[in-house]
Amino acid sequence: MKDVSLLVMIGQLGLSVAIPLAGCIILAVWLRNKFSLGVWVIFIGAILGGILAISGFRSTLKTMENITTQDNDKDKKPPVTGFNSHD
Repeated sequence: MKDVSLLVMIGQLGLSVAIPLAGCIILAVWLRNKFSLGVWVIFIGAILGGILAISGFRSTLKTMENITTQDNDKDKKPPVTGFNSHD
């Protein structure tokens, strides 16, 4: 089951990088054409899309790491604590 989850997360990784970048650039081109703005709008859209793509990349990698460590944590026994053990 872990392998299927990781396979799905690889697809999610691609989408979380490509969609924000492409969406911001397409939005910037539309704004440029609609309101007769300069080329600077496309550069700002590309920079904003790049920042969002990096953010999505990092969060997806963290989620993938959590999935892989969950299986390792299942093998460990939880610490035994009683009612009176207040550390």
